[in-house]
Amino acid sequence: MTSGAWVGSARARILGWYVVLLAAALVVCVVTVRQVLVNHINARIDAELRESATGLSVLSRSTVWPDTEEPLTTVAQVVSLGARSGVPEQNATLIGLVDGTVRARSRQPVPVRLDLISSLVRQWSATRSVEFGSVETSAGQVRYVTVPVALPGQTSHGVLVSAVFVSRDLAEAGDVTRILVETMAIALLFASCLAWVAAGRILAPVRTVTAAARSITESDLTTRLPVHGNDELSELARTFNAMLDRLDQAFATQRAFIDDAGHELRTPITIIRGHLELLGEDPDERAEAMAIVQDELDRMSREVDDLLTLAKASQPTFLHLDICDVEALTREVYAKSQSLGVRGWDLGAVGQGRAVLDRQRMTQALVQLATNAVQNTGPDDRISIGSTVKGGVATFWVADSGVGISQADQERIFERFTRAGDRRRLGSGAGLGLAIVRGIAVAHHGHVDVSSSEGHGARFTITVPVDEPTGTKPRESS
Repeated sequence: MTSGAWVGSARARILGWYVVLLAAALVVCVVTVRQVLVNHINARIDAELRESATGLSVLSRSTVWPDTEEPLTTVAQVVSLGARSGVPEQNATLIGLVDGTVRARSRQPVPVRLDLISSLVRQWSATRSVEFGSVETSAGQVRYVTVPVALPGQTSHGVLVSAVFVSRDLAEAGDVTRILVETMAIALLFASCLAWVAAGRILAPVRTVTAAARSITESDLTTRLPVHGNDELSELARTFNAMLDRLDQAFATQRAFIDDAGHELRTPITIIRGHLELLGEDPDERAEAMAIVQDELDRMSREVDDLLTLAKASQPTFLHLDICDVEALTREVYAKSQSLGVRGWDLGAVGQGRAVLDRQRMTQALVQLATNAVQNTGPDDRISIGSTVKGGVATFWVADSGVGISQADQERIFERFTRAGDRRRLGSGAGLGLAIVRGIAVAHHGHVDVSSSEGHGARFTITVPVDEPTGTKPRESS
C-alpha cells in the first residue's frame, strides 16, 4: 500500500480521530489540573495572609518583650518585635514601618526588596486598619496584608506588613503543569502506537473480506470467511458469506438455464434450419415444411417457458402466497384436469382446512401431474385426484392406473430432461414437467414423491406445510 493510501485508509482515520480525541481530553485534563493547582495556591496564600494578620494583630498589642518581660514603651519597639517574631512562609517577607520609615524586615531572601519601593512604603504607612491587597512588581504579583500598630499616649504610627510573592508559587504550579504535559505527551505517543496496532487487529476481518472479494470469480465462488464471535465484524462476515451463497446459487441457476437451453433448443433449431434449407417451390412441400417449422417453434416456446419457470423456482419472488382452501383448490384442479383427455376421472378424498400456498403455482403442479397421467394412460384407464389435511401438512395426490414406472426410473424422473425409459408418451414434452413440479413443491418448503410399480399405475404426492413457509405475510384469498 502506498503512503497516500495509508493516509486515506480506515486504519489511519481511526488513529487520527483517536489521537485528536485523546489529545483534546488530555488538554482538558491539563487545564483542569493547572486551574486546581492555582486555586489551591491562591487559597493557601489567602490562608497564610489571614493567619499572618491574626498573629501580627496580637503582636501589635504586646506590652512586654517575650524574652525579658521588659515593658515595650514605643511603637518602634513593637514594630521591631513583630518583624522579628513573625516567621514568614516560603516566598514571603515581613516589614515593619514607623511614621513612613522602614524600621525592620525579615532576613529571609526575597526576589525584590519591597521596603525599597517608596510608593509602596508611603501607601502602607497611611494604613489605619487591617487591609488586604496586591501589587505588581518586577518579580510578579505580590499579595499582602497590613496591620496598624499604635500605643496609648504615643503619637507615632506603625504598620506591620506581611507580603507573599505569588508568582514564585505559581511558577511551581507551572513546573508541575510542564511535567504533566510531558508525561501525557509520552502517554499519548504510547497510546497512539497501541491504537495503531489495535486498529489493525480490529480491521483485519475487513482486509480478509477485501482479499476474499478479490479472489472471487464467476467460475469460483467457493471462498468463505471464518466467523468468530457475535460483534459487528462477525455479522459482516456472515452477511458476506450469505451474499456469496446467493451469488453462487444465482450463477448456478444461470449456468443451468444456459446449459438446459443449449441442450434442449439445439434439436428444434437443427430441424427448423434443415427444413428451411431444403424448402422447395412446391406449394405442398412448402406447406408441410412450414407446418413442421411452426410446430418446432411452438415446442421451443413451451420449452423456454418451462426453463424460465425452473430458473425462477429458486428465487424469493417465485411464490405469491395466499391462504387457500384445500377443498376448493382440489375441486378446481379436478374440474380443469378433465379437459386434458378422455379418461375415467375420479375425485378422491378431499382435505378439509386451509393452507398457506401459491394457488396458481400449486394448480400448475397438479395439472402437470394430471397431464403426465393422461400421457401415460389409455382411454380405459382411470385417474383420480385428491387431497388431505393432517398433522400440519397438506397433501395433494394424482394417481393413475397406467403402465407404471420402474424402480430405476423413479429415482431420476424428477431431474431435468429425464423421461422414463420405456413409458409411452402421447405428448412431445422436453422432460421438464416433473422437474417443475419438484421446484414448486420445494419452493413451498415441501416435497414430491412417487409410488409405482410396473403395470400397476403410479401415484404422485405433493406434501407442503399448512403454515406459512416463508417470511412473507400471506394475504387472505378471496
